Amino acid sequence: MSQLLQLHKSYIQHTWSKIESKLTVTSRRIQDGMPFKTIEGVYDDWQDSMDWWTNTFWAGILWHMYRETKEEIYLTYARSIEEKMDQVLHTYDKLHHDVGFMWLLSSVMNHELTGDEQARQRGLLAANVLSARANIAGGYIRAWNGDNKAGWAIIDCMMNIPLLFWASEKSKDARFTHIGTMHADKVMRDFVRPDGSVHHIVIYDETNGEVLETPRGQGYEVGSSWSRGQSWALYGFAQSYHWTGKQEYLDTAKRIAHYVMTCLPLHGYVPPCDYRQPADSDLLDSSAGAITACGLIEIAKAVPPAEKRVYLESAISILRNLDEKCAIWDHSNEGLLDYGTGAFHKGIYTRAEVSNGPMIYGDYYFVEAICKLKTLMDEA
Repeated sequence: MSQLLQLHKSYIQHTWSKIESKLTVTSRRIQDGMPFKTIEGVYDDWQDSMDWWTNTFWAGILWHMYRETKEEIYLTYARSIEEKMDQVLHTYDKLHHDVGFMWLLSSVMNHELTGDEQARQRGLLAANVLSARANIAGGYIRAWNGDNKAGWAIIDCMMNIPLLFWASEKSKDARFTHIGTMHADKVMRDFVRPDGSVHHIVIYDETNGEVLETPRGQGYEVGSSWSRGQSWALYGFAQSYHWTGKQEYLDTAKRIAHYVMTCLPLHGYVPPCDYRQPADSDLLDSSAGAITACGLIEIAKAVPPAEKRVYLESAISILRNLDEKCAIWDHSNEGLLDYGTGAFHKGIYTRAEVSNGPMIYGDYYFVEAICKLKTLMDEA
């Protein structure tokens, strides 16, 4: 793996240099905002919807910038976002399963980088909120609030349960891990199909955990393969293996990865919105590519030496193609990656609906993937 990283050393260093150069500029305007998507080239701000699931992805980018540059301004902005989120953390009715995203990328990153005790407390409180969403009789974590959604679980939650594993480590309390593995085991059985494709949504009988329905969700149709859902599953199971050492999770991550790696060459390594969308559709989702790259790098770190190259090469191929075909390195747009798509069909996201434009989580995972490669290169 070290030889492969050396082969791509100049690309990794140059790409990070471009990221740093652009974020140095955009951070001066965004500061401690909560962007989601760009409008006419400028990132919006969702501080009037503090419970929105993407509201700390910018904080996550700032923490990566702080770790790499040690410039205090990034720490200052990131901590300000974290403090603003306290009003949501103490408003129970507005919380949902995405508290994982919301506090993993703010409080948890803060604590891991600085040792901040208050950040640790926030992370543990968020983990308790997430664990309280577990339906023990059904064996899953409920996704959303609202009428008739008690039995709803979604593939995205695989990216939230690392908060539970982290909380077990920090609190020495195994109950968080028990809940996380309960949910991952349920997803492994009911979401992941034999070929490695996944459902976006599974609706359960809340009394016994029986599968009632698998709706279309944000993909093309029932039974199709929403690419961002694939990436959540791939990266989520890789992270679950990292925290638990449970071989079934790594095997599942690899099965999903093999399905995705089979599909990607057909689309030039930039994922379509759905891997089974009609052939005449050109709808892309660059965010799915960035998330997939992160997951493949994690798999490469976990597998035996003889297997590492295939996953790492695939991750780098995705990143290089995102760079070539989707990246926006000038200042015509504050986003880093163009061609991000929320859902295949209109009306899924209502106010948040967007297609073929920069989205903050796509930018975040692109930054994270390059940082992962930098770290591996430094350690090699």
